[in-house]
Amino acid sequence: MADLNHVVLIGRLTRDAELKYTANGQAVCKFSIAVNRRRKNGDQWEDEANFFDIVVWGRQGESLNQYLVKGKMVGVDGELRQDRWQQDGQNRSKVEIVANYLQLLGGGSGGSGGSFGASNGGSAGPQDRQNGQGSAPPDSARAGDDGFADDIPF
Repeated sequence: MADLNHVVLIGRLTRDAELKYTANGQAVCKFSIAVNRRRKNGDQWEDEANFFDIVVWGRQGESLNQYLVKGKMVGVDGELRQDRWQQDGQNRSKVEIVANYLQLLGGGSGGSGGSFGASNGGSAGPQDRQNGQGSAPPDSARAGDDGFADDIPF
């Protein structure tokens, strides 16, 4: 049996995304999301929030950074990565989700409340990035006939 490392989450950003660059110029966009869960405790239903750190690498992270604002709902498809280090003689570790696909969803602050779906290329995967389509708007968006006032770069 083969190993499997696959995560799919839908949640809201807990803070604005942060875009940085590595020493060799690779873009890395980091943010965290809250995923709510309802569970029954006795006769009462309780909401429980779980928080996850997300990392988006490369051109996809650069393009989406400006739209990743606190409260925005996103769908993330990726894999878990564990970072290990030593601090003050103690072993430390942190698990992050490296996003392979990211979908902007409706609602939240900073958006029109509409859904950024597949019809306008709201997600970009590894194949799209290799073909250079991960951050470039469709031809109709470049021409300005897509009905959006803003020039959305994906």
